[in-house]
Amino acid sequence: MKAVFHDSALRDLPPLDRALFQSFGAGPTRVPPFHHIHHAVEKQAARHPDLVALEHLGESMTYAELNRRAELLAEFLTRAGVRPGERVGLFLTRSLSMVVGILGVLKAGAAYVPQDVRIAPEVHLRHIVRTARINFVLTTSEHRLPGHLGTVIAIDEVPDATSFCRTPAADSDIAAVIFTSGTTGRPNGVQVSHANLCNVLLTAPGCLGVTPGTRVSQLLNIAFDMAMWEILGTLAHGGTLVIRGSDIEQTASTVDVVIATPSVLAGLDPEVCHGVRTVAVAGERCPQPLADAWARQAVFHNSCGPTEVTIVNTVQRYERGGPLTIGRPVPNTTVYVLDADLRPCRIGEVGEMWAGGECVTAGYLGDPELTAERYRPDPFLGGDHLMFRTRDLGRWTRDGQLEHHGRTDDQVKVRGFRVELDAVTSALERAMDCERATTLLHNGKLVGFISPACAAPEQARRAVAERLPYYCVPTLIVPVDTLPTTDRGKVDRRALLSRLDGQKETVA
Repeated sequence: MKAVFHDSALRDLPPLDRALFQSFGAGPTRVPPFHHIHHAVEKQAARHPDLVALEHLGESMTYAELNRRAELLAEFLTRAGVRPGERVGLFLTRSLSMVVGILGVLKAGAAYVPQDVRIAPEVHLRHIVRTARINFVLTTSEHRLPGHLGTVIAIDEVPDATSFCRTPAADSDIAAVIFTSGTTGRPNGVQVSHANLCNVLLTAPGCLGVTPGTRVSQLLNIAFDMAMWEILGTLAHGGTLVIRGSDIEQTASTVDVVIATPSVLAGLDPEVCHGVRTVAVAGERCPQPLADAWARQAVFHNSCGPTEVTIVNTVQRYERGGPLTIGRPVPNTTVYVLDADLRPCRIGEVGEMWAGGECVTAGYLGDPELTAERYRPDPFLGGDHLMFRTRDLGRWTRDGQLEHHGRTDDQVKVRGFRVELDAVTSALERAMDCERATTLLHNGKLVGFISPACAAPEQARRAVAERLPYYCVPTLIVPVDTLPTTDRGKVDRRALLSRLDGQKETVA
């Protein structure tokens, strides 16, 4: 049975739109089998102790060994003084120890705070330690962390023990704190609960059909919320997590399931990765040609949702050649398309998407003002429910699919007209030979970047002119070999802007 919305919150809608707003806006009701995500992993270890849980650069670890090492680390942390509900830094890079660290922290009743030390600057790490009030930091012996970050523990140097007695530890409500780039110029720590994770990872479609033995790649930065989908989503279902080294495509060529941003997926060749049978993308807009290329061989899920609503909160199972949308709400969650006054938009009208239900995280750590601004009381579910402002624009189609129409912070003014950058990008990608594109505002003018470099700027300009008003046509279109990406696998707009020095403001 779906969630029931309060009639008083829907009173401004005509009767048909009122019914569709509720029908489309509420995901199905499902009961996750566990309340804490590591309990699901423990169940797999008990059922399939000899299955391979992890692979990395020629090394592997069974579920039995992973569970034993995580238990040992949990006991070590407890005896060192880590308390339930505490936050523990996980400052390292991809390795078997990384996964041991995640599970060890959860088993100790604490929340882990992940950062990749190869790319996280010292000032960033210190901000995280200060904001999250971290006393203990886990790493590995290969890394030398800056001083005064707290008590540093190397996971691979924890003394081994064939037998030990576990000190009972209460489970924490919060599983992880994921630091986003933030809109205030400083990283914001989002508190993701076990209930949030169990809801999206232990139900369909978020479980992605992973079963014991399914091979899933781990490609993404561990500080990115989608890495939780890769790591915990795999282990909760008994899959084998294949952790990449420097060669992303080599890893992806050996797995059944790939979870990635569109930018990362665009760097993989479907023919080389011919064994991949399931693909899920999120984190940024997905070009339809990319979805079509992978949907030829794999079940393709296009997803959407910021960290604050737990990895993703809408998913579409995309059929090649059909309309590419961001789908419908995942189980036990809601999506509302609202106007600027937080009133429901009629079906088919573009508005801002707010998310409610079990996906809504516990707010920003140490920032009650920003939490109060972005997390609001939910007038549709009522009670103590909160809804989150995603800043994504969307509209419902008549068959109940959500179309993504850019972001409120991606709307720019050009010649006095309001332009959505994503709409321009989508038009650019319809040009012949253009596989990927992005659009930026530079010195008050639109600039389009198209890839690969052999794509013709004039054809791209024409593709925009045929579909959008004249003021949406970029002043400059720059072909590039590939679109650069950030450490989280999204298009790096700053890097693209740096390439504009010396470019003429005409279509080449």
